[in-house]
Amino acid sequence: MKKTLLLSPPSFDGFDGGAGSRYQAKREITSFWYPTWLAQPAALIPGSKLVDAAPHNQTIEDVLEIAKDYELVIMHTSTPSLVNDVKCAEAIKAQNPNVQIGFVGAHVAVLASETLENNQVLDFVCRNEFDYTCKELAEGKNWDEITGLSYRDKFGNIRHNEERQLIHDWDAMPSVLPVYARDLDISKYFIGYLQHPYISFYTGRGCPAKCTFCLWPQTIGGHLYRTKTPDAVGREMAEAKVLFGDKVREYMFDDDTFTIDKHRAIAISEHMKRLNLTWSCNARANLDYDTLKALRDNGLRLLLVGFESGNQDILNRIKKGIKLEAAKEFMKNCHKLGITVHGTFIIGLPIETKETVEETMRFACELSPHTIQVSIAAPYPGTELYEQAKANNWFTNQSTNQSLVADSGIQTSTLQYPTISSAEIEDAVERMYRKFYFRPQAIFPIVREMLGDRQMMVRRLREGVEFFSYLNERHQKAAENATSHQAVVS
Repeated sequence: MKKTLLLSPPSFDGFDGGAGSRYQAKREITSFWYPTWLAQPAALIPGSKLVDAAPHNQTIEDVLEIAKDYELVIMHTSTPSLVNDVKCAEAIKAQNPNVQIGFVGAHVAVLASETLENNQVLDFVCRNEFDYTCKELAEGKNWDEITGLSYRDKFGNIRHNEERQLIHDWDAMPSVLPVYARDLDISKYFIGYLQHPYISFYTGRGCPAKCTFCLWPQTIGGHLYRTKTPDAVGREMAEAKVLFGDKVREYMFDDDTFTIDKHRAIAISEHMKRLNLTWSCNARANLDYDTLKALRDNGLRLLLVGFESGNQDILNRIKKGIKLEAAKEFMKNCHKLGITVHGTFIIGLPIETKETVEETMRFACELSPHTIQVSIAAPYPGTELYEQAKANNWFTNQSTNQSLVADSGIQTSTLQYPTISSAEIEDAVERMYRKFYFRPQAIFPIVREMLGDRQMMVRRLREGVEFFSYLNERHQKAAENATSHQAVVS
């Protein structure tokens, strides 16, 4: 076995890694997802080490000190962090010219040739579902025999091996939880709507939904949901209880749509009840009352739900497969059952107008989930949204390679439409947050939550400071954009 380091490199302040998040950007409040994409190959490679730099406040100097003795370094990258990650790879290579360095992630899965051609420091990239590709690299297998691998041969030529088949036997995949316990400090991971400390991980991969904007199913995981059996998940959770004891307050099943197989979700929830563990998961906004009740009775606390838009035509365009009325009924049932909901919304989907933005704001307030996340539509390479943007000239400045985040890490809009500008899309994010949270219906539940839990009191006060700082930063950016635009017009 090669001595292998799996690295999520240092990035901009607040970068949350892109493991469970849909968009790799700085959040409104401190938020870090677990590096699940790297933890899975780490669990497959004996003697490997996982380093997640951002949440652990590790600098490039810290990483260089760790990496100096490794033979193989595999780094997770993303479209907005690629340039930064290449610089980290160059520093590691400068320190040890003999180290083999490669990237994994959605960006390189789609743009393997381009990534290798533009970045001579990289020896390889792993395409698509890369877990066993990483394992075979660590085992020292001949590179020309490793499926799913694109690499630079000894003559400097770029080679692309045949595609690797998707993983179907998920019960055979080792748990990532021992890797978390060994290499990560769980107290460093925060998500605003999850209890702290929390742990998130996958019980399967792939999503049957065809949402045009969603990154992972279109680039790595595919649309076939492949899963561990409920009993295998139950054994994993029993192991988690031994590993972490009472330190973890909540477990998040981060599968794209955990509840798509209702019977499996209920069977897993029965294991959670048996183990007396609090849990949350992703869900679609069409889950029926009886299923919701069964899950709640078995320890479900929160659902993470992508509502996206309050306009049915936009939902149809992005192939969301959800009706507004169904979403309203779903939220009615969640309120009735006492299930907390974190709702996510997207501004700037095809083809947004000022009127549809207002519809989404009203819709969010009408649904009234406990908390919300407002993102800007992000056309990642490999998605249908990206291809639509190219075909329809929706990119600002006609550029398909603009950064999806500002230097500060805050998400920016690379899309604009005849009906709404990129600046108006960005401005709508702040307005929607203010409109949603500055209501008694949103404020009072959060205050009750704070009064009932001292830890939550301290946490929400900190998050409040961060949130207003985020809004202020967005406001300043919008003002700068307006000034710049006015100068161009003049």
